[in-house]
Amino acid sequence: MGKDWQNKSAAALGRGVEAGEICPVALAETFLDAAAGHALGNRIYARLTRDSALAQAASARARAKAGQRLGPLDGVPVSWKDLFDTAGIATEAGSAVLQGRTPDRDAEVVANATAAGMIGLGKTHMSEFAYSGLGLNPVTATPPCVNNPDAVPGGSSSGAAASVAFGLAPLAIGSDTGGSVRIPAAWNDLVGLKTTADRVSLRGVVPLALRFDTIGPLARTVEDAALALAALEGRRAPDLRGASLDGVRFLVLDNVAFDDIRAAPLGGFDTAIARLEAAGATVTRRAVAAVSEAMPLSAVIYTPECYGIWRDVIEPKADLMFPPILERFRSGMDHSATDYVAAWNRLDRLRAAYLADTAEYDAVVLPTAPNLPPDAGRLMSDHAYYGVENLLTLRNTRIGNLMGLCVLTLPTGVPSTGISLMCPPMAEARLLRLGAAAEAALR
Repeated sequence: MGKDWQNKSAAALGRGVEAGEICPVALAETFLDAAAGHALGNRIYARLTRDSALAQAASARARAKAGQRLGPLDGVPVSWKDLFDTAGIATEAGSAVLQGRTPDRDAEVVANATAAGMIGLGKTHMSEFAYSGLGLNPVTATPPCVNNPDAVPGGSSSGAAASVAFGLAPLAIGSDTGGSVRIPAAWNDLVGLKTTADRVSLRGVVPLALRFDTIGPLARTVEDAALALAALEGRRAPDLRGASLDGVRFLVLDNVAFDDIRAAPLGGFDTAIARLEAAGATVTRRAVAAVSEAMPLSAVIYTPECYGIWRDVIEPKADLMFPPILERFRSGMDHSATDYVAAWNRLDRLRAAYLADTAEYDAVVLPTAPNLPPDAGRLMSDHAYYGVENLLTLRNTRIGNLMGLCVLTLPTGVPSTGISLMCPPMAEARLLRLGAAAEAALR
C-alpha cells in the first residue's frame, strides 16, 4: 500500500484521507521512511523533520476522524526547499556561508501550508543561494536527475524536484527567480508553476533578487499545483473542472526561445504542439519584439540586486563558496546604479509592450529549456561548459521573469523536456485551467 502511495498525486492522497482509506500518520511514515532509506536520499534532503511531521500527521488524523479536515491537502506531506524559514530547524540556502542559520519562526507560506494541514517532511537541497539553473552544488549536495544518473537535475529547486520525481514526497515547494522551479520540473518530468512576482508572500524566505523572486510548487499534476498554490496563499483553489482547449489561441514565441535549441527539447515541443492542436487549440507562430529587446537587460537588472543583498554576508566567507556562484554574485559590481535604474525603466516599458502585443492570445508557449540536463562531472571540470550550459538553461525561463508573467511548465512526453504556457501577471487561475486542459491533451 505504502509503495503505491509514493506514485500517487497529492490530490489523490488527499481524497484517500477524506474517504478514510489513508491514515495521515501512516502516509507520513511511508514518505519519511522512504526518504531515510533511499540510496540517494541524502542527496535530495538536506534534513528530514520526522518528529514535527509525525506530530502534524497525528493532528491531521484526528481531524479526519472527526470530519473536520482543513482542506483538500490536509494530511498530505510536502517537502520544502532549504530557503524557507522553519522555526528551530536550520535553513541554510545550500551554502556553507549560512551553515547553522536557524530561524525562530516559520516563513509565512510554511505557516499557511501548516494551517491548511500539510505535513512538512523536511528541507531539500538546492543550488547555492538559489543562484544557478543547473542544480550543481559541490558545497552541500547535487541531487540526482530522475532520467540520467550522470546529469544534474536542474536548479535551483533541485532537491525539490528530485523529492517528487523519486517518490520521496508527493509535492514540493520551491522558488523561481529566473527559472528555478520550471527547469528542475521540466528535467524531471514534472509540473512546475512560476507565480507572479509579489503574489505569494516572501516573508521568511531567503532572498536572491527580491524584484524577481517567486514561490511555486513542483508537482505530478496541474491539480496538485493549483491546490498547493491555494494552500500557500490561504485561498480557495481555482475550479479546473471542464477545462478545454476548444477555441483556445496559443502564440508560439518564435524569437529567442528557439536559438541554439537541441534536438530532444525541440522534438518534445513540436510533439506537444501537435497534440494541443489536435485537442482544439489554434496555434500561431511569430516573434514578439519586446522579448528580444529585454534579454540584454538581464545582467544589469539581476546581478546588482543579488550582489547588493548578499555582498556583506558572502565576502567575509568567500572561500566557502562554489567559485562559479561567487563569480556570478561579483559580476554585480560591473554595473552602475544609474544603469540599473535606466534598465528597469526600459523593462517596465517593454513589459507593457509585450502585454499589448500578446493580448489576443490565451497564452504564449515555448520550450521550457532549450537543452537537456548537462553532465555533472563535465560541469565541474570544464568552466567554459558550465558557463554556456548555465546561461542556455535559463534563457527561455528568464523570459517569463523579465516580462513579469505567471508560467506553467508541463512534461511533453519526451524525457526531460517541457512546454511552458505563459499568461499575464496575476492570471494564475486562467493559466491553471489552460494547463489542466493541456495536460489532458498531452497525456
